[in-house]
Amino acid sequence: MDRRDFLTSTIAAGGFAAASSLLPAWAQSAAPLTSAGLPALSGTRFDLNIGRTPVTIDGRGSRAVTVNGHMPAPVLRWREGDELTLNVTNGLDEDSSIHWHGLLLPFQMDGVPGVTFPGIAPGETFQYRFPVRQSGTYWYHSHSGLQEQMGHYGPIIIDPAGEDPISYDREYVLMLGDWTFDGAHTVFNRLKQVPDVYNAQRRTLVDFFRDARREGLDQAVAERAMWARMRMSMTDISDVTAAAYTYLINGHGPQDNWTGLFHPGERVRLRIINASAMTIFNLRIPGLPMTVVQADGLPVQPVETDEFQIGVAETYDVIVEPRDEAYTVMAESIDRSGYVRATLAPRAGMQADVPPLRERPLLSMRDMGMDHSAMGGEHAAMGHDMPAPVDHSTMDHAAMGHAMPEAAAPMDHAAMGHAMPAPAAPMDHAAMGHGTPAPAPAMDHAAMGHGAVPMAGMEAPLTHDHPAGPGVAMMPAMVFDRLGERGIGLADEPHRVLVYTQLKSLEPNPDRRPPGREVEVHLTSNMERYMWSFDGAAFSPVVEPIVFRHNERLRLTLVNDTMMPHPIHLHGMFFDVVTGEDAYKPRKHTIIVKPAERLSVDVTADALGEWAFHCHLLFHMHAGMMQVVSVRPGHGGHHDHI
Repeated sequence: MDRRDFLTSTIAAGGFAAASSLLPAWAQSAAPLTSAGLPALSGTRFDLNIGRTPVTIDGRGSRAVTVNGHMPAPVLRWREGDELTLNVTNGLDEDSSIHWHGLLLPFQMDGVPGVTFPGIAPGETFQYRFPVRQSGTYWYHSHSGLQEQMGHYGPIIIDPAGEDPISYDREYVLMLGDWTFDGAHTVFNRLKQVPDVYNAQRRTLVDFFRDARREGLDQAVAERAMWARMRMSMTDISDVTAAAYTYLINGHGPQDNWTGLFHPGERVRLRIINASAMTIFNLRIPGLPMTVVQADGLPVQPVETDEFQIGVAETYDVIVEPRDEAYTVMAESIDRSGYVRATLAPRAGMQADVPPLRERPLLSMRDMGMDHSAMGGEHAAMGHDMPAPVDHSTMDHAAMGHAMPEAAAPMDHAAMGHAMPAPAAPMDHAAMGHGTPAPAPAMDHAAMGHGAVPMAGMEAPLTHDHPAGPGVAMMPAMVFDRLGERGIGLADEPHRVLVYTQLKSLEPNPDRRPPGREVEVHLTSNMERYMWSFDGAAFSPVVEPIVFRHNERLRLTLVNDTMMPHPIHLHGMFFDVVTGEDAYKPRKHTIIVKPAERLSVDVTADALGEWAFHCHLLFHMHAGMMQVVSVRPGHGGHHDHI
């Protein structure tokens, strides 16, 4: 090598080193692993192989369903505007699939067996081909059986075609998960036999005496009797708890302590994905504020917070600016039976204190659909706005201690915080295919044969129209607009906690037409039999789909008649969450519906085809809380936006 060659090569190397320091962490190394220790693949053509691979979690061995031998599966790095080809080969001895969660693509490529394609048979290869129409943080997972619980999931990062509106110096993916050494099918079968088998935090006699001292003996006895009538426990918040789960970040348990390094002063982007099967997490980084910049892949106006609740399948991107010290990323399960932690540190080997698990949360009367303002104003004192009791002349609700909505009167959406367009169209149940009965007489629950009782403990039947059947064993006395409330267990935290009403889209919503009609869907259950459903009907080929008309703008109203929070996901389209904003509604593909909550989202039905619509708690979906939304040609109005 002569002097000229030497200088040329040295300058080139120096230039590359300088340039690489400006790149995000994933691009700074030519090694096949990112700095987060996750394998990464980029380009436009991918070969993905599904198989079973030994894994070690917190020092304990097991076998996972993997992609290219990894759990989580490799990070797929794409660019907006590219056309992708993904060859997926199934090396299992059972059918498999990959669903691209949150992506806008032709329904034939959505990857849901029995809805969009037959699945991938053992030994076969299926080719996915679709254009990349968006940017942001997403993920992919199996939609076959219970494989998602077994480790079949991975992150997707899509870089924007133009300038990224979010500036950062370094990034990490934090993929939350839950792992059972017992086997996914064993866990599900136990739930079918004894639905509260994993609830190891039931209340005790000590709790009763404590409540009696605080609330009075009569109130404590009445409250216990009410819960007993519903055959429910105040601690029954998660179906599967740390009694069966080890919680994960990037495939590592809390003892493994996954660690991401940074330089003090950097803006670090954390792409947080909840890929668990059944666990809603509360995530915080003690001593380090987080600025939320993206929700479910789409940019939002920055919101600084200290903690947020992240439902299964939701994603949040946050920016943190750590100082020259170590920090613990703390993700507690919603029931606080367990946690997973990770570390952010300026140097290898550093770690921060791990905070102890906080006191277990309890379900409240509000979660039962009871109006506390009629019971002494406890919630009013806590700052929760409660609907005024309604005078229902046919029932003595005063004697029962709470108010019921009027039976035959039309729904007052304005009173509930859901401003409907004028004139408000009636719910189109025919288009939904649910054959809803006329709202005339009161429901005769005895005649139904399933003994459904209101969650507030009423013995009298409800008189408003409601789904019926063996899959409906309870219903709320009232439903509330709870979008502005913190998640279960976070109401009394002294620090800032993110709520949905704080989220605003960074850009104006692409479709600001008022909805032309409303479709109402009830989230229903018979928990004693571990039955979960929409409108009392479990998913099956004979259940008629919910019909959307192509390009129509409609309001989808979700009513949670159960006492558990449900992350609800619609494939192929985004929700515009009705928060009171007109032009900057947060746009999400998954949203947590709290117990006794009624919330609305506006949808532009611009994606022809058959789309899965389901609760993303895997065992709930597996038990029946799933439906098909069929977007069909019709007269929905012209609209060209995504």
